[in-house]
Amino acid sequence: MSTRKPEKVKSTPFSDFIRYASTSEKQVFFEKVRDLAIEDQRQIIVQAEELKDKKGK
Repeated sequence: MSTRKPEKVKSTPFSDFIRYASTSEKQVFFEKVRDLAIEDQRQIIVQAEELKDKKGK
């Protein structure tokens, strides 16, 4: 087993947020991310249905 310590890396704004933000701040952030992802997925489904309809004609 290695006895070397892992190399330290610089923190990023995101890692600082994860480390220091309150639970409620994180919840608001991840809810927004979730909502944006859901909207993107809905748009992809609509586009896929439009392509399917075009090919069916």
